[in-house]
Amino acid sequence: MQPIDNLFSNSNVGIFISQTGSWGRVFSLALLLMFISFDVKAQASTKSSPYLDAVKTFADNVLTQGKDTYGDVHSSLFVDGINVRTREPVRWGYDDQSWIISNFGSQQNLMRTLVGLSELTGDKAYRKAGEAAVKEMFANHSDETGLLYWGGHQFVDLETMENQFKGRPHELKNNYPFYEFMWEVDSAATRKMLHAMWNAHILEWEKLDLNRHGEYDLEMGPLWEHKFHHPKPFFEGEGLTFINAGTDMIQSALSLYLLGGEDKAKTWGIRLYKQYVQARHPNTGLGVYQYSQPKRHEMPPAEGPLTGELTFSRYGDRAANQFGEVYGDVALEGNVLWGGRMETLYGRSPVMLLYLAEKLEGTEAGDYLLNHSLEGLIAYTQQAYVPEENHFKPMWADGTDLTGKLMPRTGYYGKKGTPFRAFEPTGPVILAAAKAVRLSGGNSALWQKVRHMFINEGLGDPGVEYGEQPDLNMGTEVSNATLLAAVLELHKSLDEPSFLELAERIGDNILSVKFHHGFFMDTANHKYAKFDRPEPVVLLMLEAARQGKPDIVPPYLTGYGSTDGEPEKGGRPTDETFYEETFK
Repeated sequence: MQPIDNLFSNSNVGIFISQTGSWGRVFSLALLLMFISFDVKAQASTKSSPYLDAVKTFADNVLTQGKDTYGDVHSSLFVDGINVRTREPVRWGYDDQSWIISNFGSQQNLMRTLVGLSELTGDKAYRKAGEAAVKEMFANHSDETGLLYWGGHQFVDLETMENQFKGRPHELKNNYPFYEFMWEVDSAATRKMLHAMWNAHILEWEKLDLNRHGEYDLEMGPLWEHKFHHPKPFFEGEGLTFINAGTDMIQSALSLYLLGGEDKAKTWGIRLYKQYVQARHPNTGLGVYQYSQPKRHEMPPAEGPLTGELTFSRYGDRAANQFGEVYGDVALEGNVLWGGRMETLYGRSPVMLLYLAEKLEGTEAGDYLLNHSLEGLIAYTQQAYVPEENHFKPMWADGTDLTGKLMPRTGYYGKKGTPFRAFEPTGPVILAAAKAVRLSGGNSALWQKVRHMFINEGLGDPGVEYGEQPDLNMGTEVSNATLLAAVLELHKSLDEPSFLELAERIGDNILSVKFHHGFFMDTANHKYAKFDRPEPVVLLMLEAARQGKPDIVPPYLTGYGSTDGEPEKGGRPTDETFYEETFK
């Protein structure tokens, strides 16, 4: 809107006033004031929407009820969640102990929400609250190398301000921290922490023997100056090279390049991803969840059930132990294509890898990430997806179909006689496929699979071919935030208004079904609200798309976090169980 002085200097208005005399001046002034009023209302309408209002309510509640007010020292940290009736924090306890848990590794969607909300509203208070939490973590909750106490096995107890589970390792698995924001707050501390992650998690650099667990207070080595010997797939190692941890490591290395210009970090990050790509089955292109085998230190029994300690990695590859006698050499942990791991292998991990590919667009590294993520998704959707059943067949990576077959022996993957489970498409898998379609310019093979998944999930037909007129289900009852993010990917890709209309419908459903007590929850009857939910991040993405500026807010990348307890106490309890509780 122009300043009022400029409005009156408009030549047309001046001519009109000079020709109409004093009454004309009064009329013109009234007309101008009316235009000003309309313009102010129009601007106000762009700054307010049901989606933005809900996220603002959520964030205000987090800032007023979720900050640390416990114990003798009050910090800038947040609790992980609260009881929606009593407003008391989640208190995680077992074995006669309890803690008020603050796990910054489980708050990265919250950080993205606070930053995105400040970008859309202009209110910097949300961003500043996030900045204060980052500064607190760097100042008081890291080891000597800069490695934060967060993730799968660490957290801060807000009652004592102590880091709990000392002696347990560092672990990030599909957490996907908001490193861009952390870098803006303190680039030196972020760089130091990212270096410490690689130093802690790579057990043997020569063959990139990665472990999902990293040791704290480990003396810093030469990092990127190590030699690399290009090992063959499925070498034996001391680590467990799970792709959920590996993707976080790739993100950390490439963030050092994107944010800090470390070219050698990029080399090692791409090198790590290549380990997974090169271990894919040569005939099918399928896999892999890990590119190594755990080194066998003890021989498991040749017969009988494999339970308890017999499922530990010191007995070697757990899939080989359980299935090798029946399925032969393909029976390796890395070649397993069934169960919940598929959400990581073909969902959460490619979402992050494609995000990084877009950031590296026009580079050799970016092309490698994009092409091989796309190839992996095409191979899996073409060979495993059954549109008529809307599921992926349980398989080995060589293409062996396990549909209808039973596990021949009790072991790590289940009891003897358990059917091999098909895998239904989840939000992360559909989001990964939709993102790959956009970044590939509409790959036709993958588009057909995305099309069937959209139809089967109740979203309607996005188009017989990429770019053709869609027939979307504007009455859908879907309230899944990750599916909303997938719809926004197609809107960004095709700029077709009906995709935005469908996105708004899902956004409305989310507000109706999952916005309760001022928080985002599965039902109104759930006892605890977890702050690190995907809904507020994705609703901000929706609002940004409605305003025609989709890149103004941080995207949802399917990252999540949880904390495991001590294995020997109560069977490795996890804090996730709290958020499943409901009022009776």
